[in-house]
Amino acid sequence: MKKKNSIKFIVSAALIALFAYISVFGMQIGGYMFKPLGKAIKLGLDLKGGVYIEEEIKEKDVSKETLDRTKELLQLRVNGLGVNDAVVTNAGENRIRIEIPGINDVNKALEQIGKTGKLTFVGPNDDVIITGQDVKDATVGVDPNTQQPVVQLKLNEDGTVKFREATKKYIGKPISIIMDDEVVSSPRVNSEIPNGEAIITGSKDVAEAKRLAGIIKSGALPVTLSPATVKTIGPSLGAEAIPTSKKAAAIGIALVMIFMLIYYRIPGLIADLALLVYIMLSLLIFIGIKQTLTLPGIAGFLLSVGMAVDANVLIFERIKEELNVGKSLKTSIDAGFHRALSSILDSNITTLIAGFVLYFLGSGTVKGFALTLNIGVLCSMFTAITVTRFLLKSFVGTGWVTNTKFYRP
Repeated sequence: MKKKNSIKFIVSAALIALFAYISVFGMQIGGYMFKPLGKAIKLGLDLKGGVYIEEEIKEKDVSKETLDRTKELLQLRVNGLGVNDAVVTNAGENRIRIEIPGINDVNKALEQIGKTGKLTFVGPNDDVIITGQDVKDATVGVDPNTQQPVVQLKLNEDGTVKFREATKKYIGKPISIIMDDEVVSSPRVNSEIPNGEAIITGSKDVAEAKRLAGIIKSGALPVTLSPATVKTIGPSLGAEAIPTSKKAAAIGIALVMIFMLIYYRIPGLIADLALLVYIMLSLLIFIGIKQTLTLPGIAGFLLSVGMAVDANVLIFERIKEELNVGKSLKTSIDAGFHRALSSILDSNITTLIAGFVLYFLGSGTVKGFALTLNIGVLCSMFTAITVTRFLLKSFVGTGWVTNTKFYRP
């Protein structure tokens, strides 16, 4: 039994140490590169800089469905700028907030967002052949003959029929592709197109083709928008805040771990290992849900680190009380976790309630703070109740240290 516990503890501690190293420094294994977790997290405007826009809806009494649809279409258009970590959210009942980190061209962003997306294919006699409603999808590809980027269109059933008849009629003649009264391209029809698949040429690069495909795919907005707030945020704050935040986090976490190790001894060592698991788990969740990290979000995360240690302190104090009345080490650990559970749940649930209220009633950076705080609290409860318990019982089961003075302050 002691050998089994020894293997469990050694393997667990080694894995935690390995993953902690990879999380901080990264590692290349074979042909795959594991990035440090810090580089995989998306940064918000206050850290990375970019464009902040609030679009106001001019129509009155807009339904929630219309508002959500508008937000989805704006997200498609913003993605057309080639930005992967943009944030598009509702800001009240008649505004939509758009945060685009990493770009500083406000006019380009407004032009992309504000286009109506009216697409028409017009014949040489100025007759409208198909419209944007007949387009099923729009993607970016490469012309195999010219190696130039193109927009590939897929038409729906009605569009396929109309386009087949038009291309058969206008062989040898141009069909103009018009977006918002602007001629995008006027390709000549070389043959009948029966399958409902066509391309738009003329894009000078892949970025321009992506923007055009995004506009076509998003279609016309169901409401009229007007930019109410437009700001360009420089990256200078982030350039100063990121190194400072990293330094503060490293110092704070290191001091907490040293205190736990000195004051609680063996349980403190176990708590330090569990804290590493907590930090890695929280950051992986941030990456998994594509959470954009802001300065308030960093504050919420660091606050939850302290709360993760609080849970361990409650457990270790209960264990100390059990040891002081003469119970055995294993019995004291089981009783300590059992007695501390209600206190841990009470304190964390009240924090979660406050966090959820902030998230659902707040906006902007307040939501970011609330989300990181709630994720941190949930992860701290998991690591304190399961990881700390598993590691501590495994260590005690090894029989390496049996003197109870090493398990209490």
